[in-house]
Amino acid sequence: MNKAIITGNSRGLGQALVTQLESRGWSVLGLSRSSGLDLSSPEALVEWLDGGTLRTFLADATDVLLINNAAAVGPGVPVGQGKAADVVTAVNLNVTAPILLTEAVLAQRPDGVPVRVAHISSGAGRRAIEGWSVYCATKAAVDMHASTLAAEATDGVRAAAIAPGIVDTDMQASIRGNEGFPGREQFIEYKETGQLASPDDAAAAVLAVIDSPGFGQEPVTRI
Repeated sequence: MNKAIITGNSRGLGQALVTQLESRGWSVLGLSRSSGLDLSSPEALVEWLDGGTLRTFLADATDVLLINNAAAVGPGVPVGQGKAADVVTAVNLNVTAPILLTEAVLAQRPDGVPVRVAHISSGAGRRAIEGWSVYCATKAAVDMHASTLAAEATDGVRAAAIAPGIVDTDMQASIRGNEGFPGREQFIEYKETGQLASPDDAAAAVLAVIDSPGFGQEPVTRI
């Protein structure tokens, strides 16, 4: 059976990915606060992983897909103006959780079952954006993680960090509402001029990349 694990599944891009995969017959395990798991808490995630739910879910898998979609934009203010708690939340959610989940999925997949890992990344991980030091750094981290997975060339494992473009999600709304973010006006313009992709369209584009025969050959890619 095709099995997918998707983080941040309760809304936006994550919810659209779940809907589209389930329509194709995939069994999907969604991980988010709405499902009772705080991915920004490493302790909670480790406890959940030790509980055996993931291993049970993967036990009869014939194909495995992990999409690390959950993310926080972080403090969204110039360096020195953010709150420590916001930085910790962003780093744990954007970096620690994807790495822990990838480690667990690769370790717990049934022998010989192929795994594809997709980190939902961002153009912010590939160029500096004023006010987004934490977000840029964390997305650069998952880009490098995908590149390292590709370099290791583990049998049956393919990985890529995919930047889906600017998607009309709650994160975008929070960016537009953040008066401390230097680039706020530009993101307001994106919304007002219809430059945001819908979650459904972005999900379809992400899955097209994942489904392509060459997935993983370019471990850092974009739509």
